[in-house]
Amino acid sequence: MTSEITLFVNPTAGRGRGAHAAQPAASALRAAGFSVRTVLGENAGDALTRARAAVADGTGALIAVGGDGMAHLALQAVAGTRTPLGLVAVGTGNDLARALGLPVRDPAAAGRRIAGALKGGELPDIDLGQVGDRWFGTVLASGFDSRVNDRGNRLRWPTGRFKYDLAMIAELAAFKPFPYRIRLDDGEVREIEATLVAVGNGSSYGGGMRICPGADLTDGLFDITVVGDCSRATLLRVFPRVYRGTHVDHPKVTVHRAAKVEIGAAGITGYADGEPLGPLPLTARCVPGAVRVAGL
Repeated sequence: MTSEITLFVNPTAGRGRGAHAAQPAASALRAAGFSVRTVLGENAGDALTRARAAVADGTGALIAVGGDGMAHLALQAVAGTRTPLGLVAVGTGNDLARALGLPVRDPAAAGRRIAGALKGGELPDIDLGQVGDRWFGTVLASGFDSRVNDRGNRLRWPTGRFKYDLAMIAELAAFKPFPYRIRLDDGEVREIEATLVAVGNGSSYGGGMRICPGADLTDGLFDITVVGDCSRATLLRVFPRVYRGTHVDHPKVTVHRAAKVEIGAAGITGYADGEPLGPLPLTARCVPGAVRVAGL
């Protein structure tokens, strides 16, 4: 493995933590004997082009510095290659890092973990979800949660997580279940009324909301959490339990396991790793061992 590795940095992640995190992470990697270069990019598309070029040029690892959005972007560059992915998690969510048990908001510790893994050759493979040509590491969300994302993304004020709290209140006011069509693996198409359908490669989204608490990044299967046709009052009782993962015990919640899932619902956008994928219907496949990870 080459000793030159690439830091893939989002300087705006975590309200500016991304820019500050790059330095201690780079220092830890250089102290371990690695040569470090940094990729920024003028925008997401430009940054991804540069990251893919670094992978094509044989960089020893691509290390995403930021949150889940940056991790998602990095996955597009390394998935299906043998280039290891490292995570310096300093965003607001950091769900992929949490699922992997990596340091969160401690860039120096993350840098040391990554350096140790690269030098020791400890680079296990994990599964990824794939929708078309897009890869994701954590959860594909659709339904009530993705509608909150839609509304929050349209709001110019307030900023940060507060706008999503406001968006949730607004969506609750207009809440009603959605008619879904779901097909697991090669089974029959089922038509159901559901509040949301979450396809979990990892267990959490939204900064620790354990929507698919049993999801395993190495078992070759998704955990699919379906919250049924509950009332607004039931949703208000059940949804807070998602932080502990105990919502799956409620009778309105069912969990399925499958390697492929097709979901359709009118007027619903799918989000993966918090990033918009596009309107349903979407088909997601779990791809075993799709990426190598440094730092576990």
